[in-house]
Amino acid sequence: MKKLHRKAFATAAAVALGAGVAGVATTPATASATGPESTFLVLAPQGGTVDRAVARVAAADGRVLADYRQIGVLVVRSANPDFVVDVAGAGVESVASTAGLGSVLNEGDTVELTEAELAEAVGDPTGEPLFGQQWDMPMIDVPRAHAVTTGSADVVVGVLDSGISSSHPDLTTQIARDQSASCIGGVADTTEAAWNPTTSDHGTHVAGTIAAALNGVGVAGVAPGVRVAAVKVVDNEGYIYPEAAVCGFMWAAEHGMRLTNNSYYIDPWELNCRNDARQRPVWQAVQRAIRYSQGKGVLTVASAGNSNYDLAHKFTDSGSPNNGTPEVREINGACLVLPAQAPGVVTVAAVGPTGQKSYYSSYGQGVVDVTAPGGDSRIRTQGRTSTTVDAILSTTFNTVTRTNGWGWKQGTSMSGPHATGVAALALSAHPGMTAGQLSAFLERTAVSQPCPAGVYDPVPLLPSTADYTATCQGGARNGFYGAGMVNAYNVVK
Repeated sequence: MKKLHRKAFATAAAVALGAGVAGVATTPATASATGPESTFLVLAPQGGTVDRAVARVAAADGRVLADYRQIGVLVVRSANPDFVVDVAGAGVESVASTAGLGSVLNEGDTVELTEAELAEAVGDPTGEPLFGQQWDMPMIDVPRAHAVTTGSADVVVGVLDSGISSSHPDLTTQIARDQSASCIGGVADTTEAAWNPTTSDHGTHVAGTIAAALNGVGVAGVAPGVRVAAVKVVDNEGYIYPEAAVCGFMWAAEHGMRLTNNSYYIDPWELNCRNDARQRPVWQAVQRAIRYSQGKGVLTVASAGNSNYDLAHKFTDSGSPNNGTPEVREINGACLVLPAQAPGVVTVAAVGPTGQKSYYSSYGQGVVDVTAPGGDSRIRTQGRTSTTVDAILSTTFNTVTRTNGWGWKQGTSMSGPHATGVAALALSAHPGMTAGQLSAFLERTAVSQPCPAGVYDPVPLLPSTADYTATCQGGARNGFYGAGMVNAYNVVK
């Protein structure tokens, strides 16, 4: 196996102009703007017109890049250092610069299979040479589900991430190219090169878990009969910005997607505080976009996070911001992880090969909805050493050699797409479901997982000063596993 050390990357949501969106403004900045340009989110009062906000932007030496008048949000660029003050007034509810609000996801290492390992892989009844190493698929009953259905091509899943390799042999037939786009910078670019990966293979790995083809090559996806759309949301430096997130949800809403997979958090502070003047406009804009997509029939699935954080009991945030030097700040109930804790979002925790909570997975009673395999390479040795094959095997793209392959990753970024794939199978078997009905069905068909007794300490021998102990609260539905492990067969039988 080849271990590729990759720098930290953020997985992001992307912006696009859909049917009925006003588009890019052509009004030039008016005069005295100086200095470097910055990006702003300008919010009009919800339910009203954006026309006065557009006029105020122009008067404040700004230009509109993207006009999401369906939700009253404008993405704006301006070199006016006083833009926030100058744009305020009638027709503008709130405004925030997104400079410094790029969030980085620590993607960790990808361990790729070597050519020799690929050559030695043996076939199995599914016909996929590497399926025997996908311990995650039997765990959620995928083989039995595939005997009923592998999914419908009418179901399109938006992978809001770092792009999908369109040349990968396990994915090239699976991509909805006409529904894919890059939204880096807040503006949609539908050219194929734009939504392919550049500096991260995270999205390619996620896409393989959802829908890798049954073609006698590589691995099998949870729902190989459905299609995935690449909605590229990570820039080449590995950042996701709020304007990209808004755009991604809007693109999915306006381009026929039924599900989106979101393995990231928005804002370099892991918890977005709605009572903070700088963060509140971000919360408002993202929440409006998610709510709009839900109204269009899109179910949002999001990863819980990899901080072993009790999201139901938040008192301090000590690991943020992730784009600079971490600080310790006191927080309260107004502070939430975006998008995982936004209303209507299915929040997914992670388990390893033993079915226990992955040592890194965040949790929380009333926050986690379901759990799914995310991998845990430390669980069998109590943290002492790492066992690569206990991570998740899926499709990869080597951004150095620009070649496709297969390899291992772990994280709630990997558990999320398992739940998304199961939801895609459910939609294939029951196409009339609304987003709310699908969410409830996913939970109702999950297999309940009991809390471990006492303090959970899965990696006491891990060579780290971090504390990975946790306490599970609840009964049949609890803080570690929510309603339980997603089950592919239960949603199609």
